[in-house]
Parts: sequence; structure tokens; C-alpha cells
Amino acid sequence: MILSIFFVLSSLVLLYFGASWLVKGSSALALKAGVSPLVAGLTVVAFGTSSPELVVSINAALSGHGNIAIGNVIGSNLFNICIILGISALVAPLKIKMQLLKIDIPVLILTTVGFMFLFADRHISRFEGLVLVSGIVIYTVVNIVLARREKNAEVLAEFDESVPNQKMKWYWSAALILLGLGVLIAGSELLVKGAVVIARSLGVGETIISLTIIAAGTSMPELASSIVATIKKEYDIAIGNIIGSNIFNILAIVGISSIVNPLSAIAISNIDLYVMLGVTLLLLPFFRTSYTLKRDEGIFMVGMYLIYLYYLWPK
Repeated sequence: MILSIFFVLSSLVLLYFGASWLVKGSSALALKAGVSPLVAGLTVVAFGTSSPELVVSINAALSGHGNIAIGNVIGSNLFNICIILGISALVAPLKIKMQLLKIDIPVLILTTVGFMFLFADRHISRFEGLVLVSGIVIYTVVNIVLARREKNAEVLAEFDESVPNQKMKWYWSAALILLGLGVLIAGSELLVKGAVVIARSLGVGETIISLTIIAAGTSMPELASSIVATIKKEYDIAIGNIIGSNIFNILAIVGISSIVNPLSAIAISNIDLYVMLGVTLLLLPFFRTSYTLKRDEGIFMVGMYLIYLYYLWPK
């Protein structure tokens, strides 16, 4: 039990640094290839922060732990919205300036509803996985096209300052990407194995562990980047990081994991799905009020997550 806890804590450190190195290497390569900081920030960086969820869910799928693979995605989306956006709003009210985000939030809602429809039988087949992956390809292409039309100088300046611009040779960037991937894979292996042992030792289902501990652990890169962006008053990055990550979680992570090995997760309840949909739907009215997520709304979101945890954890 103690060794498993050590494995889980170690894995969280590995996942954080693995994602950080992957983002630095891939963003440096993207910028060297002539990609603008705005496009790199909305694609390479946003998706890179979701890399821990991706490798953990693929690892869980290969190990036959479908409940962990799906629970990790649902739990991460809940943690991202309620805790990361909630805490960010407590640091400073989050105001949207970028037109793109006004499109992305409805896309996230449609993506969540579509996933719930496909997952109604508690299975995601390879064909359904292909449908989801095709969705992330379309979303990314549309995102790039719209980002290139973004004219707001303040938004462009945000991304110019925030996207890692390491002036390194391409082979060092590639090496950093490979190192990041290797560390992520090692961290995911430790996290899945350690979490399963802890769940069995505590008499708690692996689904609950995946919805809470694993989900929070794999969301650490998003937490760090959004809090830092909020402190720097780069609110579009703080919000876009979370919205983009949640879309990526559903379309790419569930999609790729189910293509690797069809997913079955019968322990995921309707309440888990409805809570995820509910907090996602809340983003629309919250951001519609002067396009700002206010402190009291952030407190409300954090409170909702704590209530969900209280419901979820065995008494």
C-alpha cells in the first residue's frame, strides 16, 4: 500500500515534467516550421497539456481497465472546469476577448452530448473511436483556419509572450519530445498500476479512483498553465487551455484509446455523465454575462466539485 502511494506520487511528478518537455519541444518545432504562436498555443500547447490523460487512458485500455480510461476523461473534464477554471476565476475574473472561444464552448457542449450518446451502452467500439478521432481532426483544422483570421492585437500579444519559444536546434526539440513521451509513458504505467492497487486496498472501485485521484493528477499541467496565465492576465489562454483540453479529452483520448482497444466501462454511472454535462452547460450562461467568469461563479464551481466528491466517495 505505502509502495503504491509512492508510485502514484512519483507518477504525478513524471507526468507533469513529461508533459512540460513534450510541450516545449513540440512548440519549438512548430514555431521553427513557421506556425504562428496563436495557432501553436491553441493546438500544440493545448493538446500537449492533455498528453498525461492520453497516455494514461491508452495504457488503461491496453490493460483492459476501460473504467479507468473513461473515468479519467470524465473526471479530468470535471476537474478542469470546476477546479482549474474555478480557482483561476478566484485569482482574477476571467474575461474572454478571443472570438474563437465563443465558438469553442458550444463545440464542447455538442462534443459532450455526442459522447454521451455514443457511450449510452457503456461501450465505445473502434468505429465509434474513429468517429471521435475524425471529430478532433475537423476541430483542429477549423481552429487553425479561424486562428489565422484572429485580428485582436491584444490576443495575439498574449500568445506571443506565452508560447514557449526555445531557440534550439530541431534535433534538440525532437529529443525533448521523445524524452517527454518516454517519461509520460513511464509515469502512466506507474499511475495505473499504483491506483489499481490502492483502490483494491481501500475497497474502493477503480472507477472512483480514476474519476478523482487519476483525473486530478493528469490535469496538473492544465492547472499550472491556467493559473500562471491568469496571474499574467492572459485570460484567453487560461480559458482556451481548459476548453481545448476538454474537447481533446473526449474526441482524441477516448477515440484513440478505443481504436487501440475497444472500451467497456459499465461502472460509469449516469450521474457521472450528467454532472459532466451540467458543469459544461454552465459555461454558457456564466460567460454570457459580459463574457466574464466572475469570482462568485468560480466559488460556485469549486463548491459543485466538492459536493460531487462527497457523493462519489464511499461513506
